[in-house]
Amino acid sequence: MREQQYQKKIIDKYKGDGWYVINTIKTNVNGIPDLILLKDNHPATFIECKTPTGKLSKIQEFRLDELSKKGFDCYVSYGDDIRKWKIINKKNTDIGF
Repeated sequence: MREQQYQKKIIDKYKGDGWYVINTIKTNVNGIPDLILLKDNHPATFIECKTPTGKLSKIQEFRLDELSKKGFDCYVSYGDDIRKWKIINKKNTDIGF
């Protein structure tokens, strides 16, 4: 299955649970996760979608850390397996900026 097909499954699931789901096809911020989920009385939630064998880029790891430190819930899906993001303690210079 392709990444877009996994995204659709996740979007349908969360929409069914009452979340407002935004698919960030192209943004002005590099590395922003694929999906933004919003729901009353919940923090904004971000999900980066990968295939089961997919890997995060350094900028995606940086962005997930940045969003998590700001108090947002961040997850990475590897196919149907959705995992809470754990902050990686790296310096900004580690991603090549």
